[in-house]
Amino acid sequence: MSLPSDPAAADTPAPLSTPFTPEEFRAALGQFTTGVTIVTARTPEGVLVGLTANSFNSVSLSPPLVLWSLARQSSSLPAFLSATHYAINVLAADQRQLAERFARKGIDRFEGVKWREGLTGAPVIPGAVAVFECAHRSHHDAGDHVIFVSQVAHCNRRVGAAPLVFHGGRFFSDLNW
Repeated sequence: MSLPSDPAAADTPAPLSTPFTPEEFRAALGQFTTGVTIVTARTPEGVLVGLTANSFNSVSLSPPLVLWSLARQSSSLPAFLSATHYAINVLAADQRQLAERFARKGIDRFEGVKWREGLTGAPVIPGAVAVFECAHRSHHDAGDHVIFVSQVAHCNRRVGAAPLVFHGGRFFSDLNW
């Protein structure tokens, strides 16, 4: 793939031939199957924060970089913007209840939830299929979200563990669907 020779051309959107609604856009995005994560951090004041996110992917192997995004309207945004480290916990098939809990608003998401302090100080959720402990590297405004780019300081995985996945607005824990 070649990049445009004119950097300004990359910022010019292609003309749309057929308009679509936000609902149609969301439904089409829902056809992309994703893993499910809980992103956790500790604020400078020591308060634990966490949320369910499926907007996670790799950026670079060298240096080891990942990204995730958070809605601008999220009440957790200020906490994540001030956090120096966070953990991205990729959930296992049997952790659906945690995904649902950390997606709820207006509750203490950590109440009754087992966790341990990771090497970076961020809360790590036991039983995840993979954990990426990250240092906040940068964040970028993009539409109605903020994209967080993180440098992975430590990672581990559970070999053979089945992941929790999300598709079409539903969780799946049995990949034989």
